[in-house]
Amino acid sequence: MTPAALAGIATRAYCHMTPWREADFAATLAQPTTLLSAGEGAFVLGRVVAGEAEILALATDPERQRRGAARAVLARFEAEAMARGAEEVFLEVAAANAPARAFYEACGYTRAGLRKAYYPCPDGSRDDALLMRKALPEN
Repeated sequence: MTPAALAGIATRAYCHMTPWREADFAATLAQPTTLLSAGEGAFVLGRVVAGEAEILALATDPERQRRGAARAVLARFEAEAMARGAEEVFLEVAAANAPARAFYEACGYTRAGLRKAYYPCPDGSRDDALLMRKALPEN
């Protein structure tokens, strides 16, 4: 999936926050630790370093939401991260994003911490980031 396609999905999906730009995706994809799992209308972008995977962005086109697209790319991301030696996956999610929090919890992620006032909101306020983690099964 191209940086432009990733940015298009992110723009449509991230209505609650400022989405990544095409240049942001291109720069991240150029890094050797980057891991991209993409499917029809959904993607997970992250990195794998020293036994840990970190999800940087997960987005699903609104037309594809609630049809299993995000769950499929997340499962693929986790499998590919394990193949690269990851033992666990971390992510940050906006505290106000209840649907995303529920999705990650349903996929086995648990709360591991909190970053106060981490995300800027369109109205100028700031939202907390919940740190979540999931231990991956041993190979």
